[in-house]
Amino acid sequence: MLIGLASTPGSGIEEVVGVLCKKQKFKLLGIDAQAEELDLLDRPDKRTFADSTELLNYVTTNWRDDMLIPNVSDLPNLDLFLKRPFFLLVTVDASLMVKFQRYKLKHQNITLEKFCSIADDHILSVNSRHCKIQDQAQIRLINNSMDFDSLCHSITQINLTDPERLRPEWDSYFMHFADLAAMRSNCMKRRVGCVIVKNKRVVATGYNGTPRGFTNCNEGGCYRCNHPCVENSGVGLSTCLCLHAEENALLEAGRARVEGESILYCNTCPCLTCSIKIVQMGITEVIYSQSYSMDAFSEKVFKQSGVKFRQFIPPTYGTVILE
Repeated sequence: MLIGLASTPGSGIEEVVGVLCKKQKFKLLGIDAQAEELDLLDRPDKRTFADSTELLNYVTTNWRDDMLIPNVSDLPNLDLFLKRPFFLLVTVDASLMVKFQRYKLKHQNITLEKFCSIADDHILSVNSRHCKIQDQAQIRLINNSMDFDSLCHSITQINLTDPERLRPEWDSYFMHFADLAAMRSNCMKRRVGCVIVKNKRVVATGYNGTPRGFTNCNEGGCYRCNHPCVENSGVGLSTCLCLHAEENALLEAGRARVEGESILYCNTCPCLTCSIKIVQMGITEVIYSQSYSMDAFSEKVFKQSGVKFRQFIPPTYGTVILE
């Protein structure tokens, strides 16, 4: 694995590098143009290369090792790194006052106003690449920790070296399909997506919404969904005109196509009514991501029917606050 870091002034990047190199045994890499910057990190085992192409070639050959580039903002061909299956882009930032306190330790005469100008220029100047890099990053660390041991614990908990970050396992892969299906939903209550899989192949997908030929739910097609004050979650479903994601997927698939070892992935735990239909169709395993209001009831149905039932919890992505 190769982790590339991009940081802002005062973000505490030195401490993050220290955790990854000292505690998690990452090898520090860079290009010759970064030699002076790397020296400040005080890592005797660092290695530099003539240019980023030479660095990329080395990492491609040794990708099974854990390696770290502390500043990818200087790499002219960062897009090439992002295309490689072993690369994880991580940004490091912190709250304004924490960054100012850290920066002031090295620049004692700095004022808050001056620091704000420096920080803004780093992120928002015309020539800055930071905003684009931040958008491309899989993980954005907010390093508000002022204690090395606490920082070490927080980074360990994230488990940056989880192989699934580089190549998703099947559960993650198919749950992404369910999440994508949910984006097609027009239900005013919640977006739900479902995918039925057999032998690691998609049999059918579904999302919730009004039946074919009806006015879409978000256009007033379902009175219950458009008046959420009328019913609470999971109550009065018999008055709802929306088909659930699981129902649509089951109707699309048909019993003949799901016979045998079929798995239903849903981004939300199936309701009791859908659970009964899932059992009747012969689904052998149900995997969900988000909880619903009747998880325990659905679990009883699946347990009694011998259907495997579990929640999928993905690795941590996006913004993570380190305290």
